[in-house]
Amino acid sequence: MAKYFYKARTTRGDAIENTAEASSEDALATQLFNSGLTPIEIKIVAEAKKNIDLDLNRMLGLGKPKTEELILFSKQMTALFKAGIPITRAINGLSQTTDNAYLKEVLEHSVKQLEAGKPLSTGLAKYPDIFPGVFLNIIKVGENTGQLDNAFEQLAFYLERDKMIRDKIKEATRYPTFVLIFIGAAFTILNIFVIPKFAGVFGKINMELPIYTRILLSTSEIFINYWPWMLAVIATLILGAHQYINTEIGRFNFDKAKFNIPYIGGILRKAVLARFCRTFSLTQQAGVPLVQSLNLVANSVGNSYVSDRVISMRSGVERGDNLTNTATATGLFTPLVLQMLAVGEETGMVDEMLVKVAEFYEEEVNYEIKFLSAQIEPALIMTIGGMVLIMALGIFMPMWDMVGHMK
Repeated sequence: MAKYFYKARTTRGDAIENTAEASSEDALATQLFNSGLTPIEIKIVAEAKKNIDLDLNRMLGLGKPKTEELILFSKQMTALFKAGIPITRAINGLSQTTDNAYLKEVLEHSVKQLEAGKPLSTGLAKYPDIFPGVFLNIIKVGENTGQLDNAFEQLAFYLERDKMIRDKIKEATRYPTFVLIFIGAAFTILNIFVIPKFAGVFGKINMELPIYTRILLSTSEIFINYWPWMLAVIATLILGAHQYINTEIGRFNFDKAKFNIPYIGGILRKAVLARFCRTFSLTQQAGVPLVQSLNLVANSVGNSYVSDRVISMRSGVERGDNLTNTATATGLFTPLVLQMLAVGEETGMVDEMLVKVAEFYEEEVNYEIKFLSAQIEPALIMTIGGMVLIMALGIFMPMWDMVGHMK
């Protein structure tokens, strides 16, 4: 027996709400009819709580299907379509087996839309936080051409490559970030706990301290006496930077500045260009019109600066200019991309040329990340060495002077 919440009306039309136990919704409906009540809504109490939890998770950004789950979903749909399984049955089956409550809700909603005679893309379009414009448009093209199996196969491949390049970007930034955090933590600990121990000793010395020692003692004193203010300033700067980056101009400037970061900027640029080429080629292979393709790519590239450049390309194409000229005018693309675009336009094989460019840049990103640590280590070693040198000069020089005075 399960507990149900129901809304019903009496024979006089009065609305009532209550809960009752029954073996099923149909059984409860029968009970209500036999009692002279007309049921309006019947919902299992656990399901109502589940919906509240789903809405709360969605507001907090939790429970959203991961890229891996979307890749698996696309591959499963490809296999089911190629096996000749009807679309409603295929999606209904996947909704029963998925472990993600949010994705389960999406699939159940899509089944209802299909049963109502609407296309799959309509059901998925209700969830833009899960399915980006590129995903939905490829599905629409597959529906119009009767090749949904190929559409899902293309999407699975695209999502896999896109995830790979995102993971590579994270890998490229992880190592230097951790090292810089470690250096900052070590510097803070030295100034708060280590240097003050020597300050007491040096204070008893009746002689002029070296400049390095005075710098260390002054820095340590600032850390000890003004650390609340320092934390407040750092927190304010972080919060202010976060607020600025969330603005349109802030995000644009931040995304543009990423490409100028030493060592990492070139990798990020190639990764973004690879994603542009991969997304653009996917839309072209699916038969999406050129202007619409550029609009989709602008919304999917993940960098507001590059997105702005792609939108300027779209404007140029709308004015009647060709793709290569508009790409050149942006100043964003390397000669390799421009050459491939030109060859693609001449041969009518833009999609194939861009796939080759994407593969080339993906290999370049893999190669550069593999040797990134070897490139960054000299700079990091020099930074750490400089800290150690200042510490050594600041602490040991007075000690040597003390030894000299004792002789």
